[in-house]
Amino acid sequence: MKYTPLTIALLSFVLTVSLAAAAESRPNIVFIMADDMGYGDAGCYNANSKIPTRHIDRLAREGMRFTDAHAPAALCVQTRYGLMTGRYPFRAKTTLVDYDGLTVASLLKRAGYATGCVGKWHLGFNNQGYDKPLGGGPVANGFDKYFGIPASLDIPPYYYIENDRAVAAPSETIEANNSSGWSPIQGAFWREGGVALGFRHVDVLPKFAEKSVDLVNMHAKASPEKPFFLYLALPAPHTPWMPTKKYLGKSKAGMYGDFAVQVDDVVGGVLDALDRHGLTKNTLVIFTSDNGPVWYAADVKRLGHASVGPLRGMKADAWEGGHRMPFIARWPGRIEAKSTCKETICLTDMLATFAAVTDQKLPNGDGLDSYNITPLLLGRDHKSPFREATIHQSGRRVLAVRSGKWKLIPALGSGGFSEPRKVKPKPGGPRGQLYDMEADLGETKNLWSEHPAIVKRLTSLLEGYRKAGRSVPGR
Repeated sequence: MKYTPLTIALLSFVLTVSLAAAAESRPNIVFIMADDMGYGDAGCYNANSKIPTRHIDRLAREGMRFTDAHAPAALCVQTRYGLMTGRYPFRAKTTLVDYDGLTVASLLKRAGYATGCVGKWHLGFNNQGYDKPLGGGPVANGFDKYFGIPASLDIPPYYYIENDRAVAAPSETIEANNSSGWSPIQGAFWREGGVALGFRHVDVLPKFAEKSVDLVNMHAKASPEKPFFLYLALPAPHTPWMPTKKYLGKSKAGMYGDFAVQVDDVVGGVLDALDRHGLTKNTLVIFTSDNGPVWYAADVKRLGHASVGPLRGMKADAWEGGHRMPFIARWPGRIEAKSTCKETICLTDMLATFAAVTDQKLPNGDGLDSYNITPLLLGRDHKSPFREATIHQSGRRVLAVRSGKWKLIPALGSGGFSEPRKVKPKPGGPRGQLYDMEADLGETKNLWSEHPAIVKRLTSLLEGYRKAGRSVPGR
């Protein structure tokens, strides 16, 4: 069949309109996760913060701020596993090297998204030599492109990876580093180990800022009809705290605060790139953190900055400071600006949520602990509490459970950095902890002995989630 030039032009126009409509119905998704940033660091969560965070605060003004959002664990690796798989990390090895289920990236790739990851992976690689492909990493788990580092920036070896190849092997050795005036695991701290020639810790955050904007630019210019997913896994403000010269003195919270200001500017760079290319309206942007900060009571007293705000504890703890996270979502025209949500959510919920946003159904066996939170994001009717319960895992694998206003920690300590390894119960005293999170956000009054029926119910609920292998009905 022969087509006239007019027919060809009309068909081309229809195809262009169809592709544009398809792209409009599937938003770009940018998921930015800070590393070890506290609930009280951003100004939109803490009016008394000593850290200016104008770009994160902008997101809160233009979107929805969640006040009861949680990482699935209070440590880096476990949280990343929960985010990627929609499963609580206590259910499996916290690595994706041998994982064969859906990840948020493979889910979106299946929906036609271009998928890119920049930053800290920390979910394992199958390393058979630096001159060979590094298996099991981002490109084996749904990402088309990757540029980043294998783990935290204080854990050797120190080198960059592009897609599945080392940019340069960590053939040199670097000595350990720390900062006076801080604890051994704060400041410009890193461990001794292998390092690639020319690799400098201070360069990493600026390089990731550049690479993330490059990905936005590339997608905008090369394939504007195709939606994209960018997972920006920042290595900061995790140690080493190394703000570049531009940010020195920009906060009143020491080198940690200055580094957090730089993190905020990285967020701003991505937002500016979306603005420049006219992508803001049809992009769902989420900002959060993977766990709480390493910030002691002495730091609060010395600097007047409460990194976890009104919460108790810090990184690795079962107390709220270990896992209650800032979580802000912006999607202009879909998510109400300047809105707040008080429902309990978890980062494991991203898999089911992204499936719903892209009109996909999760196969049975995937997203076992993942709730679709689009009713919350879009202001639709929903039950309350939205989740039946949420599990919080400490650094020492203590599992706490939250249901409604009640939180149970089946031990007396936090299972984290804020305490000795074991806290022994006193004879006749409570064996664990129970808190009313509505009345006592700071977890100051242990109600274990006063509500035995609630202790029994939550203990049974926790054990039920363990045995069932899932917490979402029907998965």
